[in-house]
Amino acid sequence: MKKLLMALSAILLLNMTQAFAHSDHELGPNGGRILEFSKNQSIHGEVTLTNGMFHVAILDKDMKPMELKDQTLTVTGGPRNAPQKPKVEKQGQQFGFPELKGDNYLLVFQFKENTKAKPITARFEYDAAKCGTCKKGEWLCDCGLKAKAQKEKKDKEPAKK
Repeated sequence: MKKLLMALSAILLLNMTQAFAHSDHELGPNGGRILEFSKNQSIHGEVTLTNGMFHVAILDKDMKPMELKDQTLTVTGGPRNAPQKPKVEKQGQQFGFPELKGDNYLLVFQFKENTKAKPITARFEYDAAKCGTCKKGEWLCDCGLKAKAQKEKKDKEPAKK
């Protein structure tokens, strides 16, 4: 009986971790991955990928685009044994850099609000694999967020008698 309970517990735990395996990261107004570029949540970066180019829009605390002036952004990514530093350029009111080779790698961003500011570091694991549920790249998957929001909504509803 004890072995059966242990096996059932393991199966349940495995299923729960798979159901919530998707990150609970925030998505921005353009469907991109939100990164925190300040210590007080007043500046965010929204990372999107279009036609082989990553784009990073700088957003204020209300998720509205900010004008690019003296801000700088550097990026490091790729395989851990051979990291790359793609050239990041200002493209209109956002930063842009080419997609790196590979389907799964760490991206590390260093954002400076101006030339005298200390850099703020943000990172995430880029995973190009498609989510089986929402069909987005895993790095943009919001299935975990939707499931969490649905559960919270259900928990707040008054119990029906």
